[in-house]
Amino acid sequence: MNNVKNTFSIKDLENLSGIKAHTIRIWEKRYNVLEPMRTDTNIRFYDLNALQKLLNITLLHDYGYKISKISKMPAEKIPELVRDIVSNKSAKNHAISSFKLAMMNFDQNLFFKTYDTLLSEKSFREVFFEVFIPLMEEIGFLWQVDTITPAHEHFISYLIKLKLLVNTEKIQSKEPTRNDKVFVLYLPMNEIHELGLMYLNYEILSQGYKTIYLGESVPTDSLKDIKKYFDNIVYVCYMTVEPEKAEVNDYIKNLKEEILDENSEVWLIGRMTENVDPKSVSHNVNVFNSINQLVENI
Repeated sequence: MNNVKNTFSIKDLENLSGIKAHTIRIWEKRYNVLEPMRTDTNIRFYDLNALQKLLNITLLHDYGYKISKISKMPAEKIPELVRDIVSNKSAKNHAISSFKLAMMNFDQNLFFKTYDTLLSEKSFREVFFEVFIPLMEEIGFLWQVDTITPAHEHFISYLIKLKLLVNTEKIQSKEPTRNDKVFVLYLPMNEIHELGLMYLNYEILSQGYKTIYLGESVPTDSLKDIKKYFDNIVYVCYMTVEPEKAEVNDYIKNLKEEILDENSEVWLIGRMTENVDPKSVSHNVNVFNSINQLVENI
């Protein structure tokens, strides 16, 4: 197929499929659905074909097929049934599995093919919320447990960014229809997790507003510069890992002193907002728990 070398431990298979290692071993022993390879010291390991087969079996199992029945099927029958389920039920779990396989195999054609199939049935917004957000959450977990490398994460993130940029460009080329405020979107210093911010840019543009997208690692002085050019600014700050827990409230205090006035406000979102002191929230400092919640407030 290609020259990507990938082997997986049984723990990796558990993390990627959601099926416990104990269950995988039972399925192997009792039903012979997977044939592990073994190291010289007799430790199981698996290749990409085994991973793909397990992901397909998992989907069939989720849709009510008994493992005893799946084990008796000819090899070519399993992918056929999966295709039938996907075409009839629009199974988002299958799309997530396909994107994971594309990532593990650095296979951009599989990514584009899966994306195009999804887009033939769903809006871009639905694809992002139903598939890309759960996918990125899973990828965060897979990276933490060492099943994937940073290279895998960068590869799949870049492809999702491409789709965000293509969809954003379509609406950005139109003139804004609302001018009561301007949105400035940025990530604080040393913050590089950009996908959520990019999606918010798409949503805000969709609602007819002008956006100034500054992107990652923006110093406070750069935000100050924007005030020379626009009134009624809403600064949208996405905090995933920065500022650090102990520095979040000092960061907000600094924004209030340096940037905010009666004509501007800041909207904060991201994991680090869990550390915001409720006293820091005011008429011009708002905290949102989710992308959905923020979008509803635009």
